[in-house]
Amino acid sequence: MEFKKRILVTGGAGFIGSHLVRLFVNKYPDYQIINFDKLTYAGNLENLRDVENAPNYVFVKGDIVSISDVQAAFETHGITDVIHLAAESHVDRSIEGPMDFVLTNVVGTVNLLQTSKDFWKGSDHVFHHVSTDEVYGSLGVEGFFTEKTPFDPRSPYSASKASSDHFVSAFFHTYGLPIKMSNCSNNYGSHHFPEKLIPLMILNIQNNKPLPVYGKGENIRDWLWVEDHVRAIDVIFHTGKIGESYTIGGLNEWTNIDLVHFLCRMMDEKLGREIGTSEKLITYVTDRKGHDLRYAIDASKLENELGWKPSIAFDEGLNRTVDWYLANQEWIEKVTSGAYQKYYSNMYSDR
Repeated sequence: MEFKKRILVTGGAGFIGSHLVRLFVNKYPDYQIINFDKLTYAGNLENLRDVENAPNYVFVKGDIVSISDVQAAFETHGITDVIHLAAESHVDRSIEGPMDFVLTNVVGTVNLLQTSKDFWKGSDHVFHHVSTDEVYGSLGVEGFFTEKTPFDPRSPYSASKASSDHFVSAFFHTYGLPIKMSNCSNNYGSHHFPEKLIPLMILNIQNNKPLPVYGKGENIRDWLWVEDHVRAIDVIFHTGKIGESYTIGGLNEWTNIDLVHFLCRMMDEKLGREIGTSEKLITYVTDRKGHDLRYAIDASKLENELGWKPSIAFDEGLNRTVDWYLANQEWIEKVTSGAYQKYYSNMYSDR
């Protein structure tokens, strides 16, 4: 079959990537979707069982840090476009070992950019780089991040992503590479590796384990349902302007402690426990180094120019998320391996 596009999705077996791959495979049968993933602890091909036999889906195991892996994928599959999601993404891990983040997020991104520049001729291509709101630093009690907010990264993770964003912009301005960029707020939803706040709390509540909350739990995050995020990527990829960046937010700010209390009440109801039972598991731990106070995104450019806005209220999205985790115990057991348990212990047990 002759495909209209051959899109390399990096990190396609991860949390956001698997949702994006599933959307594109099902929505665009005339596109071939090449899932390029190293399959680290956060990458899981079981996330894509429902599309693994689709005629327009291909999995390639590869590492973006290896330019030969990237070049081989371009040569073998005739890549016409890239949606770049592969990244080391957990702030705590970046504090413990920043070099992995430099290699994957900076060197890996430059490898993809260089290969795209070398292989593509003409302008009928898109390199969509997916990034984070953490590149903008920390907000006070008021204000919002926009596409024009100056970068002010505070962690090795956000510094590595800011660097990758700058390289993407540089390849556009220097070489004319047809790029698009997006920076999104915290995602939540199904298939999320349980090192992040929401899946971690769901699993610990279910198993009557302590609920570690940094500091006093006063840090504020804007939460975006992952399905809304991948819809935004779809819209930006197809109708966003070349050379432009777009911020994607859920218009949904919560302090960490309020979110944990909300989850506790929801889980108590679903598990048939007395309301208030799970809140007794909350344990305050030493705050993360350089912990940004507040993130919040103004997504009006995306809404006004491209017609996107969040589709679901937070309580409904969270309800669906909790139900998915409760119904998918086998998936949870497989991803929470011994390596994860060791990491979890290192992060939280001595705090």
